[in-house]
Amino acid sequence: MTDKEKIATLIKEVIDTMMARVMKKVLEDDPFIKEEHHARKPLYAALVPDEIFKGSHFERRFVTPFGGVWEKLAQVVAQEVHGECAVGYSVEGCIGEERLRRIQEVLNKLEHATQGQKRVLPNWLEELAYIKEGGGSPIPVSVVCDIYVHNLKTGKRYAFELKGPLPNSDQTKVSKEKLFKLLSMEPTPVDGAYYALPYNPYGSKKESYQWDFPKRWFNMCGDPCVLIGNEFWDFIGGSETYAHFVTEVNKLGKNYRQRIYREFLGIEPPSDADDYLLK
Repeated sequence: MTDKEKIATLIKEVIDTMMARVMKKVLEDDPFIKEEHHARKPLYAALVPDEIFKGSHFERRFVTPFGGVWEKLAQVVAQEVHGECAVGYSVEGCIGEERLRRIQEVLNKLEHATQGQKRVLPNWLEELAYIKEGGGSPIPVSVVCDIYVHNLKTGKRYAFELKGPLPNSDQTKVSKEKLFKLLSMEPTPVDGAYYALPYNPYGSKKESYQWDFPKRWFNMCGDPCVLIGNEFWDFIGGSETYAHFVTEVNKLGKNYRQRIYREFLGIEPPSDADDYLLK
């Protein structure tokens, strides 16, 4: 089996395992029982078809186990390629007092416009250079990385803030602060720190990304610390990793959609059930 085939298999196993757990939950451990629904919410049942609430029942039991799917996928891919990868990894270090002050200064300027002036636009390279010009007394700092990769062959280490494709402003601000702190530590504990999104809902090219909230904190189309979709997956897994990911998801999706229609909803799949594909 080639390295690419191994990665494709690992991706399939992660998603398949999670989906199997969901199916067992909704079909065996915690199924939707319409009589119970009617008894608990008779007004709702009188006004709205059972299938609507059956769908909500499934969604609630799907979202929780899949909350960490991106981190898990990244971990198995990075471990195969780099050797070591941890989720929720804590990095300890020291940062000069003036550097910490400058980090907050940069974030404040991005968040609030100075009176009579427009809000500052993000520029990662300029901001980081300004922060690193600072010094001061070292202060112990701890940063928890979403994903931490250690390449056992090269010795290089990388940290990633991995967020959903449509992150909110607050979580993006926190992520940027973490990246600044990691790269401001002396000695620097990582060779690179990145803000990563697992896929681009607006198209295949980074330049097509349109979600406004993270744009307050990053130049999403231009900052070199921002990785979207194939840039992230190919970084941690090598070329064509994202293509393998898309292929495996679409293969599994066809099977599970058919099963959900028949086994959970109790209806035959519509003719367009397999039209949607991840791209």
